Amino acid sequence: MKEKQFPVKETKELIRGEDKDGNKMINEYVRECKIGSGSYGKVVLYRSTIDGQHYAIKAFHKSRLLRLRVAPSETAMSDVLREVMIMKILEHPNVVNLIEVIDDPETDHFYMVLEYVDGKWVYDGSGPPGPLGETTARKYLRDIVAGLMYLHAHNVIHGDIKPDNLLVTSSGTVKIGDFSVSQVFKDDDDQLRRSPGTPVFTAPECCLGITYSGRAADTWAVGVTLYCMILGKYPFLPDKLQDIYDKIVNNPLIIPDGLNPLLRDLIVGLLCKDPRERMTLKNVSEHPWVIGEDGPCP
Repeated sequence: MKEKQFPVKETKELIRGEDKDGNKMINEYVRECKIGSGSYGKVVLYRSTIDGQHYAIKAFHKSRLLRLRVAPSETAMSDVLREVMIMKILEHPNVVNLIEVIDDPETDHFYMVLEYVDGKWVYDGSGPPGPLGETTARKYLRDIVAGLMYLHAHNVIHGDIKPDNLLVTSSGTVKIGDFSVSQVFKDDDDQLRRSPGTPVFTAPECCLGITYSGRAADTWAVGVTLYCMILGKYPFLPDKLQDIYDKIVNNPLIIPDGLNPLLRDLIVGLLCKDPRERMTLKNVSEHPWVIGEDGPCP
């Protein structure tokens, strides 16, 4: 795999202080405000005093990560280190870029400095975002597919594709973020065991079996995301959350009448319950609805 054009900076010294206005600083970054919380830590907006740019910094406590078990032989620390390892090799216009890792052996703090993407097409926590219309949905889907095909080509399974993890730049480009549950596979064997991200976006085979194909599961989540973009709701939503897997496995896919037939065909292909029959991302990139007037995905 080719090296990134700008390798991730690794900083072993942490200096915490304040600027002249009393704002907290870590190294050259001035804290502005909290912008979210990840699986194991919070995400804070900082501004660099060197280049004036904004960065999203994920902050962790190493002691907490080491105490938190995520699998019989793994702690949350191994998840975060895996996330860093994966992000160090990724460089693509549709993937959020990792800029720097700050890990001072003398302190309990660990920071990931990430490219800051200022927009989202999803509204935090209020259920699925409203329908976007075909033109915007097509543009976003093309970006998601391009980024995800790049990840799969580099043997990375994202594992948690959903609107919350898709950030939109001010110019309307979608970038895939949050690699906290991502996994790497070897050669062509993408069979995974550990269950993936978010229940509503989970593929039927992940609800049922011991192992599943990571690429096909990511592709299903793209289908759920497209369904949300077009219809403003989830395709399988139970009354009680514990019934979600049962619904995903057993309920038929319902698509309202009157939808563009090409778009219906694409959604049906993506949300095919049998992973062996499901569309691949390559099929999606060449689908007539996706091509639209722009030609095949790059």
